[in-house]
Amino acid sequence: MTTGSPDAFSELGTLGVEEEFFLVDTDGRPTAGSDTLVYEADPPALLADRLDHELFKFVIETQTPKLDGPDDAGATIREIRDTLVSYAAEHGYGVAAAGLHPGARWREHEHAEKPRYRSQLDRIQYPQHRNTTAGLHVHVGVDDADKAMWIANEIRWYLPVMLALSANSPFWDGHDTGLSSARAKVFENLPNTGMPTAFDSYAAFDAFEERMVEHGSMEDRGEIWWDVRPHSGHGTVEVRAPDAQHDPAVVEAFVRYVHALVVDLAERYADGEPGYGHRRELLDENKWRATRRGHDASFIARDGDGTVTLGEVVDRECERLGVTGIRDVYEAESGAAFQRRVHEREGARALYDAIRL
Repeated sequence: MTTGSPDAFSELGTLGVEEEFFLVDTDGRPTAGSDTLVYEADPPALLADRLDHELFKFVIETQTPKLDGPDDAGATIREIRDTLVSYAAEHGYGVAAAGLHPGARWREHEHAEKPRYRSQLDRIQYPQHRNTTAGLHVHVGVDDADKAMWIANEIRWYLPVMLALSANSPFWDGHDTGLSSARAKVFENLPNTGMPTAFDSYAAFDAFEERMVEHGSMEDRGEIWWDVRPHSGHGTVEVRAPDAQHDPAVVEAFVRYVHALVVDLAERYADGEPGYGHRRELLDENKWRATRRGHDASFIARDGDGTVTLGEVVDRECERLGVTGIRDVYEAESGAAFQRRVHEREGARALYDAIRL
């Protein structure tokens, strides 16, 4: 199926988590291994049908089963990670996690042979050839297609907040970029990425999906790679803004926050709130602030009146939604700061070791 259906949106509050990781050798450097782990060996039962590769052969993705909510998410994420690390080790690989691997030189690594990726490489060329990124994707089920579209529109303001908190990729192609999340900029070079515009209805989004496939701009719905999208196959709102994370506690914090935010917005939609419908340009500015500054970012406020710091947003969100994990993330050293500190004090090899699971 190349495009989705509004009928997919049938359950509110279900949850799924996708994490992308790097396969590394004994020196901690990225190495091709996804063919072995995905196609040539037999994954453990927990990973069966929940393990896939990405564009580069050193990037691998895990998927949780569909969960009823966030209560079991932390334990499930940790179990899947532990299983992946053990499975990879059996075949001579290590596993590392960050938004970009600091030692990956994209020209030196193999692309996957899968026809889908080969088609993308041929069609997109340079931006896809260098796409060594790894992200965290959180799916939350929504029980109505128009509701899902409205939530995706409104959640856009919060995406730079998530990116700032998650910023974990200062190095790309062996260099310090000066950014907190270089992944965000590398990935944004692809078509159909970044901050989406607002859609008036699910029907408008569906028409966009159909048109893009019909005119050859993409092969199927999976090539809409925005920072948030109504996933018309799974019936979810999928948040794709955060960098991949080393610490599973940070992943759990994001999962709980995204779930609480989607459920809260679902209630606001049911209450008939009109929403903000922000211009994309304002949200792009907030995303740039997050990309550049990470934990030190400030944002143009939701109502457009002044700015708010990341800390102020975190305090408000924790109180408003009854979550605590993102405060712990904010108060801890950021992933970007951690990587720079290790690299400066101990060198590249120590950094490769530090981001291994």
